[in-house]
Amino acid sequence: MEIILLERIEKLGGIGDVVNVKNGFARNYLLPNNKALRANDTNRKLFEANREKIEADNAERRGEAEGRAKDIDGKQIVLIRQASNTGQLYGSVSVRDIVDALAEDGVTGLGKSMVELERPIKALGLVDVKVKLHPEVIVSVGVNVARSPDEAEMQKQGIDVIAAMFEEEQAEAAATALEPDSEDEFEEGTPPSDAAPADETTADDAEEA
Repeated sequence: MEIILLERIEKLGGIGDVVNVKNGFARNYLLPNNKALRANDTNRKLFEANREKIEADNAERRGEAEGRAKDIDGKQIVLIRQASNTGQLYGSVSVRDIVDALAEDGVTGLGKSMVELERPIKALGLVDVKVKLHPEVIVSVGVNVARSPDEAEMQKQGIDVIAAMFEEEQAEAAATALEPDSEDEFEEGTPPSDAAPADETTADDAEEA
């Protein structure tokens, strides 16, 4: 389907561009969300008659978004989740979780469609997520998924929590393996302090002789 863009669409074009897209994409997303018009003679004339206002409105929204971007770009949110010792979550972190966490941190007015997450987060760690405040204003937010606030702080400092835990377990196992097993030693032979010399003669034995 041939359409006229009413705002910048990533990988398609900018305001006023006439492009071809799949029918489903146009009907299900672009047209109902007022992001484009069907490219027919009537809509072409309508767009040209309103181009100045459309571009002015877009510039105003972009300016507002740029103002918000300063307070959001680079922000990091912490999400505490249960996970296995391999770092896999018992569940996942969704776009809704991220929007809610940002709202709790004072970032309001975000819709789920503004958060770009290719797939749910299913493991511990740090993930950079794009937030589209405007078609031309995109910021990045860090999502720190951890099992506890302490582990979240470690991850923030660049420490791989799972690798550190594995190394700690390996060190403990090695230390345990090196510890002598005193009970086994006593079972194998009588301690020297409890054994009498083979040729020792007592005073009573000497008198009898």
